[in-house]
Amino acid sequence: VQLQASGGGLVQAGGSLRLSCAASSRTVSNNAMGWFRQAPGKEREFVAAISWNGGITNYADSVKGRFAISRDRLKNAIYLQMNSLDPEDTAAYYCAASHRAVPGTGLRDFRSWGQGTQVTVSS
Repeated sequence: VQLQASGGGLVQAGGSLRLSCAASSRTVSNNAMGWFRQAPGKEREFVAAISWNGGITNYADSVKGRFAISRDRLKNAIYLQMNSLDPEDTAAYYCAASHRAVPGTGLRDFRSWGQGTQVTVSS
């Protein structure tokens, strides 16, 4: 399955962005999906994930209360609403599809990856 992320951009601190990820196949409708991010010189880290039916969501502590993940199974898409953005959120954001129905938080919990979409938060 191919994943296409979009919605990144440049925003001031305190602002909001909404990322989208569209999957090329309906096969992801039965799988958990998630978002990771990678800043320059740092390892890729977990941001948020959602179960196959949207009933379970996981968030990194650093984004809890500010970010919200959602999905539209009919559109084979997931979204990441990012509010109260901070310069520390600056990174390339990647969407991913798991081989499981319930989301994990590790890189190995996901098998399909999209290209990154850059989010830059200015102070």
